Amino acid sequence: MSTDLKFIVIDIPMPENSNVIIGRTHFIKSVEDIYEALVNSVPNIKFGLAFLEASGKRLIRYDGNDDELVNTAVEVAKKIGGGHYFVLYIRNAYPINVLNTLKHVPEVVELMVATANPVQVIVAETNQGRAILGIVDGYPPLGIEGDEDKKERYGFLRRIGYKK
Repeated sequence: MSTDLKFIVIDIPMPENSNVIIGRTHFIKSVEDIYEALVNSVPNIKFGLAFLEASGKRLIRYDGNDDELVNTAVEVAKKIGGGHYFVLYIRNAYPINVLNTLKHVPEVVELMVATANPVQVIVAETNQGRAILGIVDGYPPLGIEGDEDKKERYGFLRRIGYKK
């Protein structure tokens, strides 16, 4: 049996004022459970969700409450094209507000990225299908944090209310 292997790099679009979360889940029920987890975690969260079904009808299932984010999630899901992944865009919230909740959704297997940075998804394609091999999140470091950088980080987290 011959298996051809191809690698694809997919640039992930970032709609204005949004974050993206990409992960793996395993059941059609994921769409409704992730929807409920989000709306129960952050009042006024805006989001778009797409789930790539790996068997049965093998559809891209989707939901959300922001048309732009839903459409973007569906388009990214089409580009990824591998089964049992989900693409979630959020606004009016940060990933830190929903990550623990998503980790507790029974169908969620793995969270691969949660960011507002530029993102690339590295996909492998075989004769059976596609799989995400990894994520490129942002850019490489330019140096090591110094004393002023530490003070800036410390102040920033307190200014935005994540530390006291």
